[in-house]
Amino acid sequence: MRKFTADYLYPVATEPIKNGVVITDDAGKILALETRDSHDPASLEYHAGAIVPGFVNTHCHLELSHMKGRVDTGTGLLPFIHNVVSFRNFPMEEILDAIEKADQEMYDAGIVAVGDISNKLDTAAQKDKSRIRYYTFVEAFDFLTDANAASTFQQAEVVLAGQSTAHGNRKSAVPHAPYSVSRKLFQLLNGANGPGDTISIHNQETLHEDALFLHKTGGFIDFYKGFGVSLDGFSASGKTSIHYALQNMDPHCRTLFVHNTLTGPEDIQAAHAWSEHVYWATCPNANLYIENRMPFYRHFLENNARLTIGTDSLTSNWQLSVLEEMKTIARYQSYLPFETLLRWATLNGAEALGFDKDLGSIEPGKTPGLNLLSLGADGKLSGETRVRRLV
Repeated sequence: MRKFTADYLYPVATEPIKNGVVITDDAGKILALETRDSHDPASLEYHAGAIVPGFVNTHCHLELSHMKGRVDTGTGLLPFIHNVVSFRNFPMEEILDAIEKADQEMYDAGIVAVGDISNKLDTAAQKDKSRIRYYTFVEAFDFLTDANAASTFQQAEVVLAGQSTAHGNRKSAVPHAPYSVSRKLFQLLNGANGPGDTISIHNQETLHEDALFLHKTGGFIDFYKGFGVSLDGFSASGKTSIHYALQNMDPHCRTLFVHNTLTGPEDIQAAHAWSEHVYWATCPNANLYIENRMPFYRHFLENNARLTIGTDSLTSNWQLSVLEEMKTIARYQSYLPFETLLRWATLNGAEALGFDKDLGSIEPGKTPGLNLLSLGADGKLSGETRVRRLV
């Protein structure tokens, strides 16, 4: 049994406790939350700062870890995708080594669970042995072409079958983005998943995405032409891209919309009217890396949206750290209080991935991991804030 205490204890599901004590068993299971005055001081492990639950990273591309520093910043999404696709033929040894190092980096950064996008089986072995719990989203896309849907789905099924289910890991087959998935492929993916599953989909990450669905204009026309894909059969709906996703996805599944850089109040309201199981993943550093923009979080706050935090990949980020994402949000939109950001980084993420029975908050019976944060004197995040894993 261990007794940890710090200046503040943030359980997340309940109010912060000044000079709080969290008691765990030797495996890290939470036994009780108390205060220092009920304990012999010699029995306590004292720490300066704040004790918080382990972080949940709801959006990552672990299999792209070998691409760190290879793609330019600030290009916009379409050139970014083209650059990623153009990098091929890396030695498998290099790919697997980068995956192992990135997994360790996330563990050292206090991350206990990850929602990870996979197009291949490269990460499966690492997930089997990792100390992090993974929800693997096997991503499918057919460039809006119904004729490719069946073969695309069959390929995704093969990749899905080989993904890790060790140590509580989970998996689903998911659509890539509204601009890359046909109605037929949506139907096939819906049939592969059920109400207990989480479905991830990239959403409204660039102006070109909404332009395609609103007016059949923008950069996707030439982007697809460059890959030999015709959009002659595609018709603009006059609505933003998220509406196409809502028309074709299953509202009974937990749905995690990712990025949402250009998502507005009406989009959020439409999603909430469609399903009560909606979550929104934000990856601010990746959004800055690719498009030099971030979501306007006040839209989400005003509509009681459940946000989560992701890192995206080392192709589009400088590190894989939920804390660094929190610091970026606090730097650029400082009206957001620390406790709000902490909930996004922990309990909301655990709920989105279906891991909240064990993770996301410091409550008796859970094994959420414990992180120590060095907050500023005002109790806020600062550029100097660091994380240290306690459990």
